Amino acid sequence: MLKTLYTRLAAGLFVLLLAVGLLYTFISLYSLREYSASVNQELHRDLARNLVSDRNLVSEGQLDRSALEELFALYMTINPSIEIYLLDLDGTILSYSADPAKIKRKQVSLEPLRRLLEDMNRYPVLGDDPRSHDRQKVFSVTPVPSEENPDGYLYVVLRGEEYDAAETMARGGRVLALSAWALLVSLAVVLVAGLAIFRLLTRRLTDLTRLVEAFENSDMSRKPPVTWRDKRPVVRDEIDYLGVTFDEMARRIASQIEQLTEKDAQRRQLVAQVSHDLRTPLASMQGYIESLKLRRDRLSPQEQDRLLDIALKEGRHLSRLVDELFELAALEAREKQPVPEPFPLAELVHDVVQKHGQAARDSQLELTLSGDPDLPTAYADLAMTERVLDNLIGNAIAYSPAGGHIEVVVGQEGGVPGVCVHDTGPGIPEQDLPHIFEPFYRGASSGAGHAGLGLAIARRIMALQGGDIRVENRAAGGASFCILLPVYIPTEPSL
Repeated sequence: MLKTLYTRLAAGLFVLLLAVGLLYTFISLYSLREYSASVNQELHRDLARNLVSDRNLVSEGQLDRSALEELFALYMTINPSIEIYLLDLDGTILSYSADPAKIKRKQVSLEPLRRLLEDMNRYPVLGDDPRSHDRQKVFSVTPVPSEENPDGYLYVVLRGEEYDAAETMARGGRVLALSAWALLVSLAVVLVAGLAIFRLLTRRLTDLTRLVEAFENSDMSRKPPVTWRDKRPVVRDEIDYLGVTFDEMARRIASQIEQLTEKDAQRRQLVAQVSHDLRTPLASMQGYIESLKLRRDRLSPQEQDRLLDIALKEGRHLSRLVDELFELAALEAREKQPVPEPFPLAELVHDVVQKHGQAARDSQLELTLSGDPDLPTAYADLAMTERVLDNLIGNAIAYSPAGGHIEVVVGQEGGVPGVCVHDTGPGIPEQDLPHIFEPFYRGASSGAGHAGLGLAIARRIMALQGGDIRVENRAAGGASFCILLPVYIPTEPSL
């Protein structure tokens, strides 16, 4: 019942309005009572004085007791809503017009009487009610026989027993009925208006909830067909902001799921390719070793050495492949981080070219170094950069035919130091160029061969260093691999 936000808001509004209505009723009744007391005391503040003068209660400077008794009897008949008491200077009740059986006090406090006599415009001032030990009433008072020579006070309670009975009847009857109806109608009007406003406010939340549910029930690989931006192009409040944030979240989730799906496919392909590439040299090693074991007595020492050399070569291939797998995994997991330092790139390239010179000569290739050695200082990991250069030059030697030429060119591009390795090999088919740096990618053309993990490692190293690596086919034939390294910017020493 109270599961929806709209229902909870409606229940909360009803409880709040009920509490406000009860509080308003209490304050209204209290204020009405205070107002009625103030008006009553203001209208009759001179009543006690007028009674003394009009009824001739004072004769020759003395209070006429017989006239006072007549006054008591008269007002009990014509105006029972007021009660008249005669007090001495201590507040003791000497005589009164009320029913003797209902008088509970013998004395009233004079402090309220003196306060009203000092300022007749101060009201409402409440005095003790002789008919109760704790109740107080508005009153009128005057000293008798005179203010100059007081012997006591004429104390007139303006809201006597009859008045209380009439007021109680009125409260229990029409006044309370009208008040109740007014309160109910007001609450109903405000409740209906509040529910209408809540419906307008929660309608957008309901729409947003439906969008979220629709996206949740989908495969989440595509963003929702209808977005919050389609419904509310302009962001006006927090609900619109929440809707726009959901659109962005849904887009990112869909993109991440798509990437995860692609990564999962790549992982499956990588596992299959790794299994194949590991199985091939392993099976070759096993085959040659088994042949050597079975035919050892019939093979010459030269043939035995040839089989062992082939098995050893396959073992080295397998070891190199496993090392590359571990290296790529460490780079992908960021377990292996570059330690950048400033160094002259031309010197590093010269050392790497010298290191591969013998391998190039063995393959009947010409390996040269050219370009401008006056380069900006590079800022990268020296060992990792050497690893990339080894891979690029080694691949160029491996894929260039005998009699070919490999040119290593150092230079700069936009003030950034870089190196390019040009070969005269078969080049890379255009459809394979976007995938050449992917692990274990096999081109559709046999001319592309198998790039292994070296290029994937090179790309990851350059990305970690903040550099770049790219490849393109040369117009004259062959491929060209280029790397760009971050430039060293010296910092000024702090003072």
